[in-house]
Amino acid sequence: MLLNGQERKELSGGFRLTTNNRMEILAAIKGLEELKKSCEVTLFSDSKYLVRAMEEGWAIRWKANGWRRNKKGEKALNPDLWERMLAVCGLHQVVFKWVRGHSGDTENERCDYLANQAARGSNLSIDEEYESA
Repeated sequence: MLLNGQERKELSGGFRLTTNNRMEILAAIKGLEELKKSCEVTLFSDSKYLVRAMEEGWAIRWKANGWRRNKKGEKALNPDLWERMLAVCGLHQVVFKWVRGHSGDTENERCDYLANQAARGSNLSIDEEYESA
């Protein structure tokens, strides 16, 4: 969901097989990709994984380490999406903020509703990266 003053745009979609983390990252990417010019953005998410990976620089470090999470060589998950996220964030000034899920936050509840409706859809696409892994 994109909000700018009184302007509002709702987006939703999903895949037949995927993970919640992949959908949280993809939702943020899709929202940022909708912006037509460079913007200052506050991106709210109830995904600590997404917010911490971006705000604490995890995704940047994973990329710099060849998509490895640590010195033990553990693979970072979702490198395809993190690559897209880093690219789209390079076009904007984005601050990520965590919001507690299912806590009555009106906009977060609306996003959850849209996500659940999309997940129940009959025309879900294939998440090529997830299903081929």
